[in-house]
Amino acid sequence: MRALLFLLLTLAAHAEPARLQVFIALADNRTQGIAPVPEKIGNGDDAETNLYWGCSEALKPVLRASPDWKLDRTEKNPLPDVLERAVFRHKSARWELVANVYRGSAIKACTTAFFSALASEAPREQTPLVAYIGHDGLMDFELPAEAIMRRGPGRQAIVLCCQSREYFSAHLGKAGAIPLLTTTQLMYPGGFILRAALDGWTAGETPGQIRQRAAAAYARNQKISVKAAAGVFANEAQKPGGAGRF
Repeated sequence: MRALLFLLLTLAAHAEPARLQVFIALADNRTQGIAPVPEKIGNGDDAETNLYWGCSEALKPVLRASPDWKLDRTEKNPLPDVLERAVFRHKSARWELVANVYRGSAIKACTTAFFSALASEAPREQTPLVAYIGHDGLMDFELPAEAIMRRGPGRQAIVLCCQSREYFSAHLGKAGAIPLLTTTQLMYPGGFILRAALDGWTAGETPGQIRQRAAAAYARNQKISVKAAAGVFANEAQKPGGAGRF
């Protein structure tokens, strides 16, 4: 019995972590239909200073400041449209988060990659959660047919952009994805929202609890009430989710 327990513990210690994928389309004043932002943070070719990756409220800095996540490695220009890929490891060693940062002019490619990841044939346990951060490009273009070639195994999806429930829901359904956190209004998709959502997801919380975490984080950032902030996020009706399912 002791030998079996030791074997199981050894296998668990060496198990590959599940991979959470995040697709980020950099803000770009020149090529996206966004309300213009200051030039320094609205240059879609400069990840280091961009609103959605380099500024203090963006995903990379807020994860680096989190005690739960550690930056493992980064890679510059791993793909033609991807300026940076960063891999973070969760303190539990159960998950790694892979963020692919697309230049702003490649927002269509970024959105396509997001849906392709949701619809991938890979087992759900390998990639249980996929997220998108950026401008809602589906306000400006049609999703290419090749983005969803099959129905995926039921991954959870977080879509942080303006009115994502309205523009993304039909495509999420086609990809077999389970919407975990989407939006109903125009909003600012700061990386702090995803960090708050992941705090709940890794703790195995329900979608409702995760939504409340996102709302509380958004309220602090925007200096509004939590009630008002909760209205930004769709009340997705689904069974309890979170990390406990995977």
